[in-house]
Amino acid sequence: MTGRHTPRPGAAPLPRMIAAQAALETRMLLRHGEQLLLTVVIPTLLLVLFSTVDLVDVEGERIDFLAPGVLALAVLSTAFTGQAIATGFERRYGVLKRLAASPLPRWALLCGKTGAVLVTIALQTVLLTVVALALGWSPHGNPLAVAVLLLLGTAACSGLGLLMAGTLRAEATLAAANLVFVLLLFFGGVIVPLDDFPAGVRAVLELLPLAALSDGLRDVLRDGAAMPWADAGVLAAWAAVALAAAARFFRWE
Repeated sequence: MTGRHTPRPGAAPLPRMIAAQAALETRMLLRHGEQLLLTVVIPTLLLVLFSTVDLVDVEGERIDFLAPGVLALAVLSTAFTGQAIATGFERRYGVLKRLAASPLPRWALLCGKTGAVLVTIALQTVLLTVVALALGWSPHGNPLAVAVLLLLGTAACSGLGLLMAGTLRAEATLAAANLVFVLLLFFGGVIVPLDDFPAGVRAVLELLPLAALSDGLRDVLRDGAAMPWADAGVLAAWAAVALAAAARFFRWE
């Protein structure tokens, strides 16, 4: 008669493995001090500072301009900068190589990382929204349009982050990811309106994923517009190209 405690070796169901990996990735991210500085502290400080101090001229209420841009910056900080740096060093130290030898498929590992990014961005969005409301923000528009834009922006930034982490050395990824973050902070329409740039420069900047995300969120949350299809199209194009390139060129060792 077979006992009730007979061992049954084997892999767990795939959805359970992905959920466990996503939970692990989320806990690791939330326990990392430098990651919290990048994903939570810096966006919150920027929101408070630039909404209360007259450093940049904007049209209308300052908080109505800044809040959507900082929400877009939070997506960039988590899905691109934080994920690129963390994944790059995991690749350097052989973590990804060891995980690739486990029953968890490689694509499922990336799904787990994406799940952790989505959970973190959801927490960031709640925190930044609460802070912005305390500063007098009055958002408008369709929440579904906001969710679609955030998902497209997350996909685009995540694809770019994984592409960078999977093709460059960890030290180069660290430098490049931080440089891109700083440059897009000033040239991505987050705290400086794109209208302040010359027409030729503005036409190029509007094609950047962060600029498309911040402008799209601003159109919905400040102006009450429906889905900004032009900005959504830019984000969808970046997401498709970046994710395809990451899947094609990502090196696990």
